[in-house]
Amino acid sequence: MSTFVLVHGSWHDGSAWNAVIQHLEAKGHQAFAPTIAGHGKGVNKNVNHAQCTQSIVDYIVEKDLTDIVLLGHSFGGSIIAKVAEAIRDRIRRLIFFNAFVLNDGESLKDNIPPDTQALLDNLARESDDNTITMPFEIWREVFLNDADLKLAQSSYTQLSPEPYQPLIDKLDLKQFYSLSIPKSYLYCTEDTCLPQGEWGWHPRMSSRLGLFRLVQMPGGHEVMFSNPVGLAEKIIVAGRD
Repeated sequence: MSTFVLVHGSWHDGSAWNAVIQHLEAKGHQAFAPTIAGHGKGVNKNVNHAQCTQSIVDYIVEKDLTDIVLLGHSFGGSIIAKVAEAIRDRIRRLIFFNAFVLNDGESLKDNIPPDTQALLDNLARESDDNTITMPFEIWREVFLNDADLKLAQSSYTQLSPEPYQPLIDKLDLKQFYSLSIPKSYLYCTEDTCLPQGEWGWHPRMSSRLGLFRLVQMPGGHEVMFSNPVGLAEKIIVAGRD
């Protein structure tokens, strides 16, 4: 059996994984879902990428988790790359789940289309604390395009404003690209959070990993809400020895 550490993406906290964890544990696995620093409701949003990364490193070390399968969803992909640099000996495999795989020296913002960059810039500028609030229309039509209105509404209430600084920090990833940790890319084929094609997740992001295991499933960007059981099953496949 495996020990999974599931790292959420933007606008989320660890509770996004509750239904997935329930199924993983029913299958005999251990699963943990820490909340990244600056994420969740009612917390200080003044964080940078390094502080976000350190919060996940601290969680894993404090719980003394070893031989883990570390998964990052979306923005969480940029977190697990830096976590792997810090505690490589504790990680058995990395899973990038519709996740950003940044080139050395890039930020997450560098990897999204110009019109989306402009939208995020405007949302952050309009806030009073340099955060981005997810518009419901985008959540429903783009992020959770495989769910009905009721699920889109109920899941939307779990979101909170996203700190902008971690998305614009440029990351030194030279060490990450020198690591020999096995990697998987889990790709949901109907995900249009990044436009499919030139800006898409796969093969654009996945190919940067070099040698990796590809696991695919139907669904959009937020299948932890729309199909948590199916996602859990694919996580098991992506994380197997």
